[in-house]
Amino acid sequence: MNFFYTYVLLSEKDDNLYTGSTKNLQKRFEQHQNGEVFSTKSRRPLHLIYYEACLNEDDARRRDKSLKTFRGKMTLRRRLKSFFTG
Repeated sequence: MNFFYTYVLLSEKDDNLYTGSTKNLQKRFEQHQNGEVFSTKSRRPLHLIYYEACLNEDDARRRDKSLKTFRGKMTLRRRLKSFFTG
């Protein structure tokens, strides 16, 4: 069974979140870490702090788009409250 992932990275440099989606989470995270992704290249080091697995690509992309909205970011911060507060 193949999964599609929606993931969230935390930039250690500026404490901002980056949300994306991919078919291969491990490979994509390595690309972010190696500076191969333009949007996060200058924001390294990055930490994978959250991901969700979906059964199809459209669901993963919709979830990615949803998490990028103001409401989605607030939902994510509530879900990860203990991570952000220690």
